[in-house]
Amino acid sequence: MKVSIELTMSPLQDGYEQLIIEFIKTLRNSPFKILENPLSTQIYGDYRPLMEFLTDAIETSFDNQEAVLVYMKLVKSDRSDYQPFF
Repeated sequence: MKVSIELTMSPLQDGYEQLIIEFIKTLRNSPFKILENPLSTQIYGDYRPLMEFLTDAIETSFDNQEAVLVYMKLVKSDRSDYQPFF
């Protein structure tokens, strides 16, 4: 089953820029398709392997932070080729 996931990480501490950069680099080094914009990162792939990857990536990031929020939106389908129609 293909999924599309939008992620936004919001560390609740000083020095947050490097923490976000490290997380995005982890996502970029994955075998999944990644699209980025200034507000979030989208990742696309098969549900189970993608969720297993994200579980580990988020846990590693959490281990390096005092307090952090991760917002995640999941869609059941691969929306990586979405084109606006207007």
